[in-house]
Amino acid sequence: MTKPGEFREMGDDELRNREADTREELFNLRVQIATQQTTNVSRVKSLRRDLARILTMLGERKRGNKE
Repeated sequence: MTKPGEFREMGDDELRNREADTREELFNLRVQIATQQTTNVSRVKSLRRDLARILTMLGERKRGNKE
């Protein structure tokens, strides 16, 4: 899990790339869980939280609420 401060230091392009990577990893993990190839279900929670943090940062920047 990445800390929110680390996301604040990233640029917009880097955040968008990280968003795409996180979505892909989350999808692949869900497929693995469905096919019983992994038991690491706790990783889903951390990926979802990272994705939420990324989307929050992008939304704040879009609105101009850089803190």
